[in-house]
Amino acid sequence: MISGWTAVVDRGDLTKTEVLHDERSTELGDCEILLRVSHVGLTANNVTYGVIGDLIGYWKFFPVDAEGRGVIPVWGFADVVDSTLDAIPTGTRVYGYLPMASHLVVRAKLTSSGFVDTADHRAELPAVYNSYLVTSQDPAYDPEQEDLQVLYRPLFMTSFLLADQLADNDFHGARTVVLSSASSKTAFGTAQCLRGSGVRLVGLTSPRNVAFTESLGLYDTVLPYDAQVDVEPSVYLDFSGSADLRSALHDRLGSSLVKDISIGLTQQKASADPRSEFFFAPEQLRKRTTDWGPDGFAQRFGTAWRAFTAQAGDWVGIAHHSGPDELVEVWQAVLAGKANPNTADVITF
Repeated sequence: MISGWTAVVDRGDLTKTEVLHDERSTELGDCEILLRVSHVGLTANNVTYGVIGDLIGYWKFFPVDAEGRGVIPVWGFADVVDSTLDAIPTGTRVYGYLPMASHLVVRAKLTSSGFVDTADHRAELPAVYNSYLVTSQDPAYDPEQEDLQVLYRPLFMTSFLLADQLADNDFHGARTVVLSSASSKTAFGTAQCLRGSGVRLVGLTSPRNVAFTESLGLYDTVLPYDAQVDVEPSVYLDFSGSADLRSALHDRLGSSLVKDISIGLTQQKASADPRSEFFFAPEQLRKRTTDWGPDGFAQRFGTAWRAFTAQAGDWVGIAHHSGPDELVEVWQAVLAGKANPNTADVITF
């Protein structure tokens, strides 16, 4: 038996959290692996997992026996502490989709880069979330950049795929891209991918974040939310989920707003606005894996990732935390919008 813990949230009120402690059996079935979660990143992206957990199925990844409660997924590193597979021995370090918990048991099917979890409850969920990379087999892995990886890699994958989809559709005829929550990591990762692509990038942010967002050097124009954007053919990338901001932009731009795409939901409300379409990164990932092949996709993403990480370390400082109590504190701060855009949170379990 091992002592473990799981941080659960109320699915109807994400501010209500509790850390459940328990004793867990170490007995494993065929092809099972026991992971000890090492450290993870926590950003506004994780809020999205909770807000649209029922729509996309995020609550299904790490189910708990707790009425009306669920586990928020996070990205990070874990170590194998027991294994029934010779190819994945104890001590193997992996990167992937993890629970806010001390441990995770997976039913592993080997791949060229690691393994996938084939547990019954994950069978119908998007494959990208079920794949785990063994660090010794990951060409993008750098042990000196683990903090950047847990914070940025999942967000930057969304940024990369979103930028690629826009370019693949010739920006829907627009030559200006307006991004809300422009100081957020997924937004400025998208801006970094779009630099040099021939579109004008306009970042919208809160007044207190204007200076930081300008300092990134990624946007052609940075404006506070209450400023008027120029009326010209535009695509709106909504990383905030603000209904008021969406309405203001539609009123201002009218027919010049050729496409409205929702990506993030930092304001904790799922949008059902028919004027906006939701960007689901796994769909574009499947398309480009078919178009380019797995190796071709990995090469293109790797090139973009290295260009991003070459700069990202200078943009944002890392705030380190430890244990479930500090994890909950960070979660509450992110939910309340108190997170500082020039710092990012990494939690060691």
